[in-house]
Amino acid sequence: MIDDDSTSEQTFPVPYLREAYLRRFPPAAAQRLETVFTLKSASQQINNVLNEWLEGTAGSPARFQTLALLWGAGDRFVPHQEIIAALQVKRATVSALMFSLEQEGLVQSIGDEKDRRRLLATLTEKGKKVITSAMELNAHRLEKVFVDLSPDELHLLQSLLRRMRDGFVKFSSEKN
Repeated sequence: MIDDDSTSEQTFPVPYLREAYLRRFPPAAAQRLETVFTLKSASQQINNVLNEWLEGTAGSPARFQTLALLWGAGDRFVPHQEIIAALQVKRATVSALMFSLEQEGLVQSIGDEKDRRRLLATLTEKGKKVITSAMELNAHRLEKVFVDLSPDELHLLQSLLRRMRDGFVKFSSEKN
């Protein structure tokens, strides 16, 4: 699924867009736009690869994240609300996801004895096997992906991405 054009150094879609942008805006503005194009391109390519990888292990990113969350919780039952918050999706999305995982025998949900309105989830033995295998395979894949980045570089990258995300969130409601 790798497109040769997506790995080139060109981050603007076409050179004439960059030239037009530079005629209207200062170089710093062009650099900011180029950064957004680079991030969007990288994000799309990463999503494509992750979707392909997860299709062969846990099925989808949302399924993988849910199974991973339950895997990380060990034998503790996790409230569905916690899964909703972790995935940052709507209740209906998690309900459908959990139903599918339960039908496949990967997850078990039960009512909370203290609050019957709350559902709690845990992995079944089959679910533990599926996610453990997926975690191991994907850990090896990620090791290869990040082989050229030091721990300090990874930390810096994470910090920069969080700051960029926070900047977008801060100004997301601006209309002009």
